[in-house]
Amino acid sequence: MPPHPHRPPELAWQVFRGSEAIRRGLLSRHHLRGASWIRLRQDVYADARLDRDHALACRAALLRMPPGAAIAGPSAAYLHGVEHAADFTDDVHVLLPATVRADSQPGVRVHHAPMSSTRSGLLVPVGATAPARTSPPADTSPPASSNSPAGMNPHTGTRSPVVAPSAANHPPGAPGRTRSPDPADLRTRPGPPGPATSPSSAASNPFAPSSLGAAMILAGPPPRTEPVACAWETAVWADPVKAVSIIDGLLRTGSVNRSALASEAARNACRPGGRRAAWVFGLTDGLAQSPPESHLRVRLVFAGLPRPVAQHPVRVSTGLLLHPDLAWPEFRVAVEYDGQWHSDADRMHLDRRRLNQLVEAGWLVLHVTGRRLHKEFPALVREIRAALVARGWRP
Repeated sequence: MPPHPHRPPELAWQVFRGSEAIRRGLLSRHHLRGASWIRLRQDVYADARLDRDHALACRAALLRMPPGAAIAGPSAAYLHGVEHAADFTDDVHVLLPATVRADSQPGVRVHHAPMSSTRSGLLVPVGATAPARTSPPADTSPPASSNSPAGMNPHTGTRSPVVAPSAANHPPGAPGRTRSPDPADLRTRPGPPGPATSPSSAASNPFAPSSLGAAMILAGPPPRTEPVACAWETAVWADPVKAVSIIDGLLRTGSVNRSALASEAARNACRPGGRRAAWVFGLTDGLAQSPPESHLRVRLVFAGLPRPVAQHPVRVSTGLLLHPDLAWPEFRVAVEYDGQWHSDADRMHLDRRRLNQLVEAGWLVLHVTGRRLHKEFPALVREIRAALVARGWRP
C-alpha cells in the first residue's frame, strides 16, 4: 500500500511558503517533493487536492508580494465570479500602493495605484515619503512592470480595494481535488483546520500574523479591487475584445451595472487610460449569453459592420418571443452562435424549429460556429456584410 500522505493539519487545503513550513518543523524538504503538495512558484506550495484554477494562482502570487497588495483587473474579475476572465496559467494582476515598489515576476503583472491628495486604501498622499524598495527574492527574471492604477473617488481622488470572499479553502477530509468554493459558500461551510483569522484583520492586512506567524499562509480570501474598479482596470490593461467579454460577464452576473460603469468612466476621464476605458465600456453589453457572443459582436464592429443588438426580441406567428444572439432589426438580419452544446439532438431540433419561425417572420438568419469565429472570420464578415447589403444596408 502507498504511504499515508503527510499533511500537517495547519497546512491542509492551504497555500504556503515552503521555507517557513520547514523552519517551523511542519515539513521537510523531502516532504515538499512528495505527491501531497504542488509547487506553484518559487518557495510557494499548495495542498495538491486544491483545484488548479486562477484563484489558486492568485493566492500563490500574493505570498510573493509585499503587504498591501491586492488582486486587480482580470484576476479580480475572476474572483468576482467571471470564470472566463482568467485560468490557472494566465498572468495574475496585482495592484500595489503607490509608494511600495516591487518587480513583476513570470506569471505576475504588477501595477501601482496613483498618488492622491488624501489617504485611502492603496492610495497615499502626494508628497509622501516613499519607503525603501521592496522586491521579491531575486531568483526570477522579471519582465517589465506595468504601472496602471485602480479606480478613484470623484471628490477625494481615491478608491479603496474591497475584500470579497473567494478563498480556495475546503473542509478537511473531502476526497480528491476541489475547486475553490463560490464566495457564498464561505459563509456557511467550515474552513480548513489551522489558525483562524477574523475578517477585519484579513481585510486590513492579508498577511496578518497568526499563530503560525506572518506571511507563511495567506490569511483569509485574496483581497481584490471592487467590481467596478476591476472593470476599469480590465478595460485599460487587457486586449479590448477580451476586456469587453470580461466586463460583459460582470454585467451579466450583476456585479456592476451600466450606470456604475458610466460613473467610473467619468470619474477617471483625466487619468492615463481614461479614454480607452470609456471606449471599451461603450462596447459592452450585459445581454451576451457567452464569451464567444461578446467576442463575435465586438469583432464584427471592428470589421466595419454596424453594431448588432444582443438578444433583440422578435415575436413570431405562434406568439412566442424569440431572442437571436445578435440582430440588426432594421434589416431583419440575425446571427446565431452555435456552441458545442448545439450538437445535442434535442437542442438541434429546437434550434431548427426556432430558425424556421424566424425565417417565417421575415428574418435572414446566419449561423456561426467556434471554428468559423476563430479560423474563418474574414469569410464570415463577407457573408454577413452581403446579407446586410441585400437587406438594404449601405456601407
